[in-house]
Order: sequence, then C-alpha cells, then structure tokens
Amino acid sequence: MVEHDALSTTREGYDAAALTYAQLFRDTLRDSPLDRGILGAFAGFVSASGNGQVADLGCGPGHITAHLDELGLAAFGVDASPAMIELARQAYPGLRFDVGSMAALNIDDGVLGGVLSRWSIIHTPPQELPVILAEFHRVLAPGGHLLVGFSASDDPSHPTQVFDHTVAPAYRWWPDHLAAMLRKSGLAEVARMVREPQPTDRRQFQEVQLLARKA
Repeated sequence: MVEHDALSTTREGYDAAALTYAQLFRDTLRDSPLDRGILGAFAGFVSASGNGQVADLGCGPGHITAHLDELGLAAFGVDASPAMIELARQAYPGLRFDVGSMAALNIDDGVLGGVLSRWSIIHTPPQELPVILAEFHRVLAPGGHLLVGFSASDDPSHPTQVFDHTVAPAYRWWPDHLAAMLRKSGLAEVARMVREPQPTDRRQFQEVQLLARKA
C-alpha cells in the first residue's frame, strides 16, 4: 500500500539520519525568534484552555518537546523512527517519548489540549493526509489547538508539489488549500505565520505554520 511504503521509507530514512539530524537541529530554536514566538503563542492558547497536555507528533530528537515542557505544558513526543525516539529518551530522560504513527495514534479520543506537528506531515502522500488530520481532530479535546508547520507550494493551481528532501520523498502545500483541509476536518484556522526564504536557506521555500482550533 502507498501509506505503508511511504511510512516505511520515512522511518528507515530517519533511523539512518537520526544522529546527524539531532546534531544539526538541536539548537535551531536558539537562533529562531519567530519559531520561539509561534510556539509561545501556541503554548499560551493551550494553557488558556485549561488542558496543558500536548503531543509533539514527529518529535524527532525531542528538543521541541523539551521546549514545550519548559513553557509549562505537559508535553510528550511521538515519532515513527525508533532511532529518533531513543535519542530523545537519552537527551530528555524526564520526558515521555513513544514510537508511533500519526495515522493511528495510541492516544484516547479528546484528551489533548494541543497537538504540534512541525514539518511532520511533509512526507505524507497527499491522498493520505485526510487520515492524519482526522487523527489530529480525534485526539484533541473541544477547544484544543493544533499547530502545523510545512513548506509552502508556490502555485495555487498545484496545491501540492513534490520536492527533493534529503531523507525521504516530501510534499509542499499551498497554505489556503491546507487550511481548507483543516476546516473540513473540523479544525478552524486561528492564525498563520509565514517565513520568507532567506538567501542562506538551502531551499527557497516559504515556511508556514498554521494555528487551528477544534470547535
């Protein structure tokens, strides 16, 4: 099946790249006030709901999960890559990290105040993305918030575009198209942040983060 092949390819790719990935990205928040800002806003919305439990889906080596914990949230991480989860557990032994798939989360219905998905949907084939978004909706409590990050397509007539990712095949999304998919899944956009590509960026793509709320 396409989903199985995509998930297997992604898992194997990140298992192989786990140590390099962790070394490259563990300090990225330090140099990115925009990312710290949107994560702080996300944490504020989640805390205001009265339910501070948050799943960091596609958590990688766990540095963002740890940042959410520092912001006062009861954060735990989930990733399809066992190697990534092992690195996260080693780096942050006081936090919870689980191996799992976003398409079938081992999380009860309606228990989370927040879901974070930072560039973890980019390896999902477009026809499979509604399943992922439905899982986000299922595990969120009413009034819970989702923050999803992705690389933006540059052509609204082609709302999904394949690009050459180092680890596994990946997709860009036209932001309005993805926002419409969120609405269809019961998640209404609250805000979005768009980061323009910088001259030093390897890929000249806009980076978008959408904040959405479950009704």
